[in-house]
Amino acid sequence: MESDFVYHVTTLEKWAEAQVKGQFETDSLVTEGFIHCSTSAQVAGVLERYYQGQENLIKLKIQKDKVDRPLIFELAGSINEVFPHIHGAINLNAIVEVTKI
Repeated sequence: MESDFVYHVTTLEKWAEAQVKGQFETDSLVTEGFIHCSTSAQVAGVLERYYQGQENLIKLKIQKDKVDRPLIFELAGSINEVFPHIHGAINLNAIVEVTKI
């Protein structure tokens, strides 16, 4: 079921780093304490708002029940919408699909 998953947009470079580290991390984990994710319906808006003109992007499909860290749906006040946030590094076995955008 699609509601069993959340998504994260990133670069091929960040994905390669995760393969070496054994877990996926982002700059926002350090600065904000969580990794920004989206529902399937939110991905297009995220791409439009934050990734226009960027290349080498991929979408990580993350199985919610495999994530080892807290996954919390929280309000993004800037656009008044609730988004999933993962409060910690993402264990690689929770990432079940990687799609080039």
